[in-house]
Amino acid sequence: MEEQKNIGQLEVGTIESERELLKPKKVKIVNWNKKPIEKAHGEKIEFEVKHPDKTETIRISAVSFLRNKTIVTSGTWFKLDAENKIQKDSALAILLSKIDAKNLNETKGKEIETEVDENNFLVFKAY
Repeated sequence: MEEQKNIGQLEVGTIESERELLKPKKVKIVNWNKKPIEKAHGEKIEFEVKHPDKTETIRISAVSFLRNKTIVTSGTWFKLDAENKIQKDSALAILLSKIDAKNLNETKGKEIETEVDENNFLVFKAY
């Protein structure tokens, strides 16, 4: 009960986001992992990338692309078609096409521009 009382007295801070905001720049894909997303009952491909302004690698799992003349941002969801191939119209397929990769293994070493989405997260720019 004492802890809840202390939390209840916390005020809103004055410091800008604690999260380091990286500027959109070209990044290099180092690796990829398939990551289960339980609340969505699906899996995303999470890319480990090297950003020029950061020593450690960062992870990106969303891409912005054009759909019907509108820029859309979507997660790199791992979806297979009836032939057990990556779904052709998925954000992941659009990303692979943009960087000229036939499969996920070919993404390693590829470079691609990034941009900031509406939540201030870096996403791949595939348009």
